[in-house]
Amino acid sequence: MSGTKQYDRTELLDRAVELFRRHGFASTSTAMLVADLGVNRKSMYAEFGSKQGLFEAALERYSRRHLSAVLAPIEAPDAGADAIREAFAGYASASEGWPRGRGCLMCNTAVERSALDPGSKRHVTAYLERLAQAFRHALSNAQRSGEIERDADLDELAAFFTTALIGVAACIRAEAPPAQVRAACRVTTSILDEHRLATSR
Repeated sequence: MSGTKQYDRTELLDRAVELFRRHGFASTSTAMLVADLGVNRKSMYAEFGSKQGLFEAALERYSRRHLSAVLAPIEAPDAGADAIREAFAGYASASEGWPRGRGCLMCNTAVERSALDPGSKRHVTAYLERLAQAFRHALSNAQRSGEIERDADLDELAAFFTTALIGVAACIRAEAPPAQVRAACRVTTSILDEHRLATSR
């Protein structure tokens, strides 16, 4: 691309994230991207190569900015059982806030695109691994601090919480009743109480 760019790439990607988040990949046309992003078609393709290239760049941006903020409680060095509860409580609150109807771009992509193209699948796989590792990290801390019993299967619990969070995010996207989402989050985190040490019950 010759000359000085007339746009900020980061700002452009943030707009693309929200557009794909609202409409999904398939329903977001090139015309919509050009109109919403404020750049012409030639510039967009010169920067990202294709709609798919822009989509994958948006997924990367979403992972670095949005997911890092959402997952901060369970990725913190001292995360424990309460951090897991906090993470699900945050999603429960989101069910009646701005994310309602939008959901999580990565979760939306897991449903819409993961089975259709390698690029999307790569990002979704990395996301699922990140979730599982974060939950296992918090669970391991909880186990060491005596919050949960020593014989608890941390890999199994991490897999359970990962799958549950994906389901909750999908419900937020589908605009499920907030009471339903909150109930699901409460029941999900109640499993932590089932694994508390007997002396702390």
